[in-house]
Amino acid sequence: MTTATDPATGFPALKALMARMIGDEKHTGAATSTLETLWVLYEKVLRVDPSWVEERDRFFLSKGHGPMAYYAVLAAKGFFPADELDRFGRFRSPLGLHPDRLLVPGVEISSGSLGHGLPLAVGTALGLRIRGLSGPGDPSVWVLLGDAELDEGSNHEAIAFAGRAGFGQLNVVVIDNASASHGWPGGIEKRFAVEGWATARADGRDLAALGAAFTEDHPDRPRVVVAEVEQQLPTH
Repeated sequence: MTTATDPATGFPALKALMARMIGDEKHTGAATSTLETLWVLYEKVLRVDPSWVEERDRFFLSKGHGPMAYYAVLAAKGFFPADELDRFGRFRSPLGLHPDRLLVPGVEISSGSLGHGLPLAVGTALGLRIRGLSGPGDPSVWVLLGDAELDEGSNHEAIAFAGRAGFGQLNVVVIDNASASHGWPGGIEKRFAVEGWATARADGRDLAALGAAFTEDHPDRPRVVVAEVEQQLPTH
């Protein structure tokens, strides 16, 4: 998990941090649908902090359009000064409308174009296994998707391969705000379950429910948690 958070920058303060970002955000729903999930991950689950050691857990924000909640959580966790939020979306600001790993401390991948995060996470899990870093205590790999990203074929190839490879250190969170163009018969979880993944669904606004879902063991196979939130339009 990340470094301890000052009470002044805990979860209740995140909305104030987000309010500092007044740039021309094009994906308001996407910018707010991830807030609770990101907070629980960085507060309770991920072993990552600004020291950025090689043994850290890896977190990939595939749902990279609308990164306001991501920036707010990173600022609260000390990856960069909160004053940077005031320059969100401005010319020469490192905090662009899509996160850039070369500009924003704490960002593992540049993202925004849908369908890239999960394949990159699967490749990272494979690389860690090759290096002998796939056992208990070794880095976990987490990726946050939007439900509409499952319209992208690259994700389905990654889901199939990861299930067969048995990547127990791979964890996926899908934010389900009913924005997918096609959906999936039987629900999002079924798409993963048929490939051998462990699955769960949780209220995406309930911090305790998310924490319980994110910390359940799933040895020898990847796990997906579908975090259900209210539909917000326009969004992804």
